[in-house]
Amino acid sequence: MSTTTNTTTHKPMAWLLGYRFFNLLLVAGAVVGMGFAWYLQEYQHLDPCPLCIFQRVGLISMGVFALIAFVHHPRHIWLRRMYSLLAFLGISWSVGVASRHVWLQHLPPEDVPACGPGLDYWMDTFPMNEVVRKVLHGSGECAKVDWTFLGWSLPHWSLLFFLGLAVIALWQLVRPHHELRGI
Repeated sequence: MSTTTNTTTHKPMAWLLGYRFFNLLLVAGAVVGMGFAWYLQEYQHLDPCPLCIFQRVGLISMGVFALIAFVHHPRHIWLRRMYSLLAFLGISWSVGVASRHVWLQHLPPEDVPACGPGLDYWMDTFPMNEVVRKVLHGSGECAKVDWTFLGWSLPHWSLLFFLGLAVIALWQLVRPHHELRGI
């Protein structure tokens, strides 16, 4: 009969509060968000405006960094924080672009920027920094409300969704990592 004791206490709910769980939650958020965007584009025939595409870039980048963190599951706190920072920066980009999108939709009609050529044309014609500037300036197509739910437009719902993901990503960045200290 062995008299050795296990020094790590088994906590059944510890996984739900652990580093991997929150990264999996962020990955799931990215998959759900991109799945919904795909549904709206393919089945509801809502073509994304340039701001919508830029929001997707931030969501995808957050999901990629959270997936890398989930799979890698680093033991060093600094590496965990680096992945969390990169995921937070990605979703913060989406929050900023969605905020701009909401603002554009609330402009009076006479202040809405004119519709310009599409994003494909800009990408073929201008350097990337100019494309980013033009997209963030917005256009008439970005101010158009094509879809609403409970009185809110898609950019409003996107902003709310991105803010929720940003809170989770920020929590990952600043939270204590007790499981690495044996607590």
